[in-house]
Amino acid sequence: MSGILNIAVQAAYNAGGLIQQASRSLEHIRVDRKGHNDFVSEVDRRAEQTIIQTIQKAYPNHNILGEESGLIDNNSEFTWIIDPLDGTTNFLHGHPQYSISIGVKHGDKITYAAVFDPNRNDIYTAELGKGAKLNDSRIRVSKTANLADSLLATGFPTYDMSFLERYLNIFREMLKSTAGQRRAGSAALDLAYVASGKVDGFWEFNLKPWDIAAGYLLVKEAGGLVCDFDGEQKMLESGNIIAANPKLVTQILKTIQNN
Repeated sequence: MSGILNIAVQAAYNAGGLIQQASRSLEHIRVDRKGHNDFVSEVDRRAEQTIIQTIQKAYPNHNILGEESGLIDNNSEFTWIIDPLDGTTNFLHGHPQYSISIGVKHGDKITYAAVFDPNRNDIYTAELGKGAKLNDSRIRVSKTANLADSLLATGFPTYDMSFLERYLNIFREMLKSTAGQRRAGSAALDLAYVASGKVDGFWEFNLKPWDIAAGYLLVKEAGGLVCDFDGEQKMLESGNIIAANPKLVTQILKTIQNN
């Protein structure tokens, strides 16, 4: 494991420990509302600062883009893209489906990824050109060939209701066309599940770069494909994402484009 990936894993573990300690006293956590159905807690902020401190101790001149802190721009060719608590609403309700997501961009490519599930103590990692792992074992996307046999993950457009009608049309068609859909509440974990074959594919509207960056590389290094709703590689810009094994991506894309 490279030095950068080691630091990403260490940062994820540090934040995960803080989050799990806080989960034992949820009633005392201060919560602010950023927007409609968009919450941030003091735990998000503390976890992000823990991650930033871990990164800066090892790489003080790297850029960092955090969900809560914004961009720390050091004019570096490396940018760390971090979501300190992906699934805040789940966390605040004691629902054990949330994660820490850390991706590293070198130039215009995502080159390292770590997604940590602190409830299961599972760390998903990837390095460009070297594959993806769950803990110490290599992972691969599923081999499901037909949409009718697939289990897909998705996420509701809870922040921006302008996407709701189209989302519901696509969701309705996917229910008819697949073996099932799951909405767990952490996009980073959904992408990790695609990479490890726990679900066959994932689609969602209007995500942020910190939701996507690490999971994108996990899926790619596990043999999957990732695109936006136009079939292009502009997921970080548009926030619209499809991720699946190579046999399913075009089927999911066609269903979305037809609705």
